[in-house]
Amino acid sequence: MRREAETSEMAKHCDSPMKLIELAERSGVAPRTIRLYITRGLLPGPRRRGRAAAYGAEHLERLQEIRRLQQQGQTLHEISRLVAQGQGVCPPPPASAWTGYEAGAGVLVLVRTDASPWRSRHIRNVVARMVAELSALDKETANGSGH
Repeated sequence: MRREAETSEMAKHCDSPMKLIELAERSGVAPRTIRLYITRGLLPGPRRRGRAAAYGAEHLERLQEIRRLQQQGQTLHEISRLVAQGQGVCPPPPASAWTGYEAGAGVLVLVRTDASPWRSRHIRNVVARMVAELSALDKETANGSGH
Protein backbone atom coordinates (compact mmCIF):
# COMPACT_ATOMS: atom_id res chain seq x y z
CA MET A 1 0.00 0.00 0.00
CA ARG A 2 2.80 2.40 0.91
CA ARG A 3 4.63 1.61 -2.33
CA GLU A 4 1.46 2.34 -4.32
CA ALA A 5 1.05 5.70 -2.56
CA GLU A 6 4.70 6.56 -3.24
CA THR A 7 4.40 5.55 -6.89
CA SER A 8 1.13 7.49 -7.22
CA GLU A 9 2.83 10.56 -5.76
CA MET A 10 5.71 10.12 -8.23
CA ALA A 11 3.21 9.85 -11.08
CA LYS A 12 1.54 13.14 -10.11
CA HIS A 13 4.88 14.97 -10.17
CA CYS A 14 5.98 13.32 -13.37
CA ASP A 15 4.88 15.77 -16.05
CA SER A 16 8.04 15.44 -18.06
CA PRO A 17 8.11 12.70 -20.68
CA MET A 18 9.88 9.45 -19.81
CA LYS A 19 11.69 7.01 -22.02
CA LEU A 20 10.63 3.37 -21.87
CA ILE A 21 13.51 2.37 -19.60
CA GLU A 22 12.65 5.16 -17.13
CA LEU A 23 8.97 4.13 -17.11
CA ALA A 24 10.08 0.56 -16.47
CA GLU A 25 12.31 1.61 -13.57
CA ARG A 26 9.67 3.80 -11.96
CA SER A 27 6.88 1.26 -12.34
CA GLY A 28 8.84 -1.90 -11.60
CA VAL A 29 7.49 -3.43 -14.82
CA ALA A 30 9.91 -4.78 -17.41
CA PRO A 31 10.08 -2.94 -20.77
CA ARG A 32 9.08 -6.14 -22.56
CA THR A 33 5.97 -6.40 -20.39
CA ILE A 34 5.11 -2.74 -21.02
CA ARG A 35 5.27 -3.41 -24.77
CA LEU A 36 3.03 -6.46 -24.29
CA TYR A 37 0.49 -4.33 -22.41
CA ILE A 38 0.49 -1.79 -25.25
CA THR A 39 0.01 -4.54 -27.82
CA ARG A 40 -2.91 -5.99 -25.85
CA GLY A 41 -4.53 -2.58 -25.46
CA LEU A 42 -4.06 -2.48 -21.69
CA LEU A 43 -1.80 0.54 -21.90
CA PRO A 44 -1.97 3.41 -24.40
CA GLY A 45 0.92 3.75 -26.81
CA PRO A 46 3.64 6.30 -26.18
CA ARG A 47 2.96 10.01 -26.70
CA ARG A 48 5.60 10.05 -29.43
CA ARG A 49 6.69 7.10 -31.54
CA GLY A 50 10.02 5.73 -32.68
CA ARG A 51 13.34 6.64 -31.08
CA ALA A 52 11.72 9.65 -29.42
CA ALA A 53 9.01 7.50 -27.78
CA ALA A 54 7.79 9.23 -24.65
CA TYR A 55 5.57 8.09 -21.82
CA GLY A 56 3.81 10.19 -19.20
CA ALA A 57 2.18 10.02 -15.80
CA GLU A 58 -0.92 8.38 -17.30
CA HIS A 59 1.22 5.40 -18.35
CA LEU A 60 2.69 5.06 -14.87
CA GLU A 61 -0.76 5.28 -13.28
CA ARG A 62 -2.19 2.65 -15.65
CA LEU A 63 0.70 0.30 -14.85
CA GLN A 64 -0.11 0.73 -11.14
CA GLU A 65 -3.74 -0.07 -11.83
CA ILE A 66 -2.82 -3.20 -13.81
CA ARG A 67 -0.56 -4.37 -10.98
CA ARG A 68 -3.32 -3.74 -8.40
CA LEU A 69 -5.88 -5.69 -10.42
CA GLN A 70 -3.44 -8.58 -10.93
CA GLN A 71 -2.83 -8.70 -7.18
CA GLN A 72 -6.59 -9.03 -6.76
CA GLY A 73 -6.50 -12.10 -9.01
CA GLN A 74 -7.63 -10.54 -12.29
CA THR A 75 -6.23 -12.01 -15.49
CA LEU A 76 -4.89 -9.80 -18.28
CA HIS A 77 -7.96 -10.74 -20.32
CA GLU A 78 -10.26 -9.54 -17.54
CA ILE A 79 -8.22 -6.37 -17.11
CA SER A 80 -8.39 -5.62 -20.85
CA ARG A 81 -12.20 -5.87 -20.70
CA LEU A 82 -12.26 -3.45 -17.75
CA VAL A 83 -10.03 -1.03 -19.65
CA ALA A 84 -12.25 -1.26 -22.73
CA GLN A 85 -15.37 -0.60 -20.64
CA GLY A 86 -13.69 2.42 -19.03
CA GLN A 87 -13.04 3.86 -22.49
CA GLY A 88 -16.70 3.52 -23.48
CA VAL A 89 -15.92 0.72 -25.93
CA CYS A 90 -18.28 -2.20 -25.86
CA PRO A 91 -16.09 -5.18 -26.75
CA PRO A 92 -17.71 -8.29 -28.15
CA PRO A 93 -18.29 -11.06 -25.66
CA PRO A 94 -15.16 -13.16 -25.39
CA ALA A 95 -15.04 -16.54 -27.04
CA SER A 96 -14.51 -19.07 -24.30
CA ALA A 97 -13.12 -22.55 -24.34
CA TRP A 98 -14.17 -24.82 -21.52
CA THR A 99 -12.79 -27.96 -19.93
CA GLY A 100 -15.24 -30.39 -18.37
CA TYR A 101 -14.44 -32.51 -15.32
CA GLU A 102 -16.79 -35.38 -14.60
CA ALA A 103 -16.92 -35.21 -10.81
CA GLY A 104 -19.43 -37.98 -10.25
CA ALA A 105 -22.57 -39.58 -11.58
CA GLY A 106 -24.50 -36.77 -13.24
CA VAL A 107 -22.05 -34.10 -12.07
CA LEU A 108 -20.02 -32.17 -14.62
CA VAL A 109 -17.84 -29.23 -13.58
CA LEU A 110 -17.05 -26.78 -16.39
CA VAL A 111 -13.99 -24.55 -16.11
CA ARG A 112 -12.82 -21.89 -18.55
CA THR A 113 -9.47 -22.74 -20.05
CA ASP A 114 -8.25 -19.14 -19.98
CA ALA A 115 -8.03 -19.08 -16.17
CA SER A 116 -4.63 -18.16 -14.77
CA PRO A 117 -2.28 -21.11 -14.09
CA TRP A 118 -2.48 -20.73 -10.30
CA ARG A 119 -6.25 -20.57 -10.45
CA SER A 120 -6.44 -23.61 -12.75
CA ARG A 121 -4.28 -25.62 -10.31
CA HIS A 122 -6.51 -24.59 -7.42
CA ILE A 123 -9.65 -25.55 -9.35
CA ARG A 124 -8.20 -28.97 -10.28
CA ASN A 125 -7.41 -29.60 -6.59
CA VAL A 126 -10.94 -28.63 -5.53
CA VAL A 127 -12.45 -30.82 -8.25
CA ALA A 128 -10.24 -33.74 -7.16
CA ARG A 129 -11.52 -33.36 -3.57
CA MET A 130 -15.08 -33.16 -4.88
CA VAL A 131 -14.59 -36.36 -6.90
CA ALA A 132 -13.23 -38.14 -3.81
CA GLU A 133 -16.14 -36.98 -1.63
CA LEU A 134 -18.78 -37.88 -4.23
CA SER A 135 -17.13 -41.27 -4.76
CA ALA A 136 -17.20 -41.97 -1.01
CA LEU A 137 -20.83 -40.86 -0.87
CA ASP A 138 -21.72 -43.13 -3.81
CA LYS A 139 -20.05 -46.10 -2.05
CA GLU A 140 -21.95 -45.37 1.16
CA THR A 141 -25.20 -45.20 -0.79
CA ALA A 142 -24.42 -48.45 -2.65
CA ASN A 143 -23.68 -50.22 0.65
CA GLY A 144 -27.04 -49.11 2.03
CA SER A 145 -25.61 -46.88 4.71
CA GLY A 146 -26.63 -43.66 2.92
CA HIS A 147 -29.36 -41.36 4.18
